[in-house]
Amino acid sequence: MNEDKLETLDELAAAAEEVQAEADAADAAAEGGDADVIAALTAERDEMRDKFMRALADADNARKRADKDRREAEAYGGTRLARDLLPVYDNMKRAIEAAGEKTEANSALIEGIELTMRELLNVFSKHGMVIIAPEVGDKFDPNEHEAMFEAPVPGTVAGHIIQVSAEGFMLHDRLLRPAQVGVSSFTG
Repeated sequence: MNEDKLETLDELAAAAEEVQAEADAADAAAEGGDADVIAALTAERDEMRDKFMRALADADNARKRADKDRREAEAYGGTRLARDLLPVYDNMKRAIEAAGEKTEANSALIEGIELTMRELLNVFSKHGMVIIAPEVGDKFDPNEHEAMFEAPVPGTVAGHIIQVSAEGFMLHDRLLRPAQVGVSSFTG
């Protein structure tokens, strides 16, 4: 047990001698060359200033990224819900088309569906959803339309829409669902 204490004391003595040697070297450097000490301190200051400026820039970039992420979450956070509502719109549109003309028997039903459809469109508009409603004869745009089929229909221009199967939707500036269309391939 005494041997363990001696080894620990020897280690402490060796460490103390090293610290004293470093202190003596620092004193000698300070006495012999103030210019060297000033240069070392200046270099250290410049290094710390550089680290500080980088940390400030990193913090500013993180703040900007967080702000951008927040804005995107506000604008596009409901994308899945919006996509889930599109079949409701499609089915209501089909119901209005299938109802045909208003008669006394079905006028209240058709009016109720039309009112519900208008309210749904108001909600879409309120949240930045816009309908992409191409017309027959419009030029096919792959950024907004999805070609469901291609057919050589006489009297049409190749690359133009010949049928609209389903309307598309944009959410702000992002495509939510492309309009589904048929495209002419007629070259005659």
